[in-house]
Amino acid sequence: MAFRSFETQQISRRGLFRGSAYLAAGSAMASLPFGRDLLRAHDVSGAWPNVAERIEHYVGTGKVANMVASFGWGKDAPHSVARGNLGFSSSTPAGLDSLYRIYSMTKPITGMATMMLIEDGKLGLDQPLAEILPAFAEMQVLTAADAPLDSTVPAERPITIRHLLTHTAGLGYDIVNKGPLLEAYQQLGLTGGQVSRMPIPGIFNARPAQGLDVWTDRLATLPLIAQPGTLWSYSVSLDVLGRVIEVASGQSYDEFLKQNLFDPCGMQSTFFQVPSSELDRYTDNYGIMGGVPLPIDPARASIYLDQPPVLWGGSGLVSSPHDYDRFLKMLLGYGKIDGKRVMGELAVRVGTSNILPKGAKTDGTWVAGQGFGAGGRVVQGTYGWGGAAGTLASVDFNAGLRAGLFVQYMPPESLPIRNDFLTALAKDMGKEERAFSIGG
Repeated sequence: MAFRSFETQQISRRGLFRGSAYLAAGSAMASLPFGRDLLRAHDVSGAWPNVAERIEHYVGTGKVANMVASFGWGKDAPHSVARGNLGFSSSTPAGLDSLYRIYSMTKPITGMATMMLIEDGKLGLDQPLAEILPAFAEMQVLTAADAPLDSTVPAERPITIRHLLTHTAGLGYDIVNKGPLLEAYQQLGLTGGQVSRMPIPGIFNARPAQGLDVWTDRLATLPLIAQPGTLWSYSVSLDVLGRVIEVASGQSYDEFLKQNLFDPCGMQSTFFQVPSSELDRYTDNYGIMGGVPLPIDPARASIYLDQPPVLWGGSGLVSSPHDYDRFLKMLLGYGKIDGKRVMGELAVRVGTSNILPKGAKTDGTWVAGQGFGAGGRVVQGTYGWGGAAGTLASVDFNAGLRAGLFVQYMPPESLPIRNDFLTALAKDMGKEERAFSIGG
C-alpha cells in the first residue's frame, strides 16, 4: 500500500499547514526589480534562466509533479514558467489555467472581502465582533497557552474586526494549539481546513463541525490564548470573518465572494468545491516522505470534489494561477481591473497596509518586525501570503508587479523549493546575495 511509509514517518497537521507563514517569500519575490521588457518577453524561461533551471530541476528529478511561476507587470497579462504535468500519472501539462489547492492564500481574499463591507459601512474596522456574533461577547483568556481550560481570566477588551484581520484576536488554531485547548478544538471539530478523504497518520481526521454558524458558535465557547490586540498568533480568525461576512451581508460566504469579487474580477476558476467538469485541469497533491512524493489527495478522488463542511475563509479555496493573478491585478489597480472598479481605492490601500493594533507583539513570530494587513503580510510596499501546499503570491505596489508560485506538495518545508526559487530570482536579477529571508 502506498501509504505504508506514513507509519514510520508521520506528517503533522502543524507541518502541513505551517507553510502559510511564507508570505516573506512572496513579498521578497515581488520586491525584486523585474523589468518590463523581461515580463513582456515571448520566451519567459529564457528571460529567467535560473528560475527555469530550478523549476526544471525539481520537476525533472521527480521531486514534484509540476511547478508554475507567474509574473505580471501593471495591466499586462500574466506570463509564466511552467513545467510538468498535473500529476505523476497524468499526461496533461500544468499551466496558468491548472487548478491548485491554495490553502492559506485564501486569507487575503477573505481579508479584501471584509474590507469591501467596511467600505460599504456594513462593518467597522474597530467594531467589536460581538456586535455581529453575540456569542463572542464575554470571552475568557487562558493564563498560559497550555493551561487547563478553566484556568482563565476575563478578556480585557472585546475582539474587533481589526484583530481578526491581523491574527491578533487571541484565537487559536488546531495547527498551533497545544494541551487542553488543542484537545478541545479537536473534540468540537474546529479544524482549520482539509487535506484528504483518506485518513493520514499524524493528522486529526475527525469530522469538522458542520457549517460556519455551528463552527463559530462552538469556537466562542473556548478561551483565547492571549488578550485581544496584544499578540500576533496565527489563528482561525479569517475563518471567523467568513461567518462575519455572512451575517453582515445576508449572503452565504461563497455567494458573497462570487457576486462581489470573483465574477467582477473575472475569476471563473476559483472554488470551495471543484466541479467535476473541471477535473481535466485539476492537479494532484502529494505528501513528501523521506524525499519521496506520495499521493495524499489525487485529483479524481480529491476531498475538494465534496461539498465542504465549512466554507473556510482561511484555507478553503482551489484556484488557478491565472485566477489568482486576476485578484492580484485588481489589488495592483487599487480596486480596478480592466477599467472596472471592484472595490474602493481606500479599502485596498488600508487593507494592504500595516493595520496591526498599536502595541501588538510580533517578536518570535513569523512576522517579527514586519507589518500585517487584511489577511496578509506587509513588507516594504508588498502584500501577500502563502499556502500549505507550497503556493505563494504577492503584489509589489512600488514596482507595479504581481507574482506567484504554484506547486502541490506538503509540508512545504520538506523541500527547499521556495528558498531555491527566491535565490534563483535574485541571480536572474544579477544579485550576488538575497536581501531577504524566508522566515517562518
